[in-house]
Amino acid sequence: MGDDNNGRETAMAIDTALVRELAELLGETGLTEIEVEDGERKIRVSRAAAPAAASSPAFFAPPAATHAPPAPAAASAPDPEHANAVKSPMVGTVYLSAEPGSAPFVSVGQAVAAGDTLVIVEAMKVMNPITADKAGTVKAVLVENAQPVEYDQPLVVVA
Repeated sequence: MGDDNNGRETAMAIDTALVRELAELLGETGLTEIEVEDGERKIRVSRAAAPAAASSPAFFAPPAATHAPPAPAAASAPDPEHANAVKSPMVGTVYLSAEPGSAPFVSVGQAVAAGDTLVIVEAMKVMNPITADKAGTVKAVLVENAQPVEYDQPLVVVA
């Protein structure tokens, strides 16, 4: 019969060891999604965050994560200290300064204007400046340099 696939593979070979490693990395880092790209092959492993498990589907969600009672308990007790926090609009790695060794964008007690850069969140090799939504004083920096962050995670409190 011969090779009838015109130079293309008929099925993608899945590296299950890599998928397991990525799933373990999700648990270790607390991230909800990891995507790896190698040429035309792309592997994405994701899981639902515990508070959003009931409303968002996941590829590798454990059965206990879809149980509804823990979500209301977490939602009913927001941290009042983080009420004015600027939150991460994405999953990524947060950086407190423009480059290693340089001064941080902001520090506790510093006055900021609306639009001032507070931190940078790197996602998919793109540096995304996170800015103050209003003028105020930096009350707390809730993350450390080069820390992985989740979507909607509080980063900096400005009041």
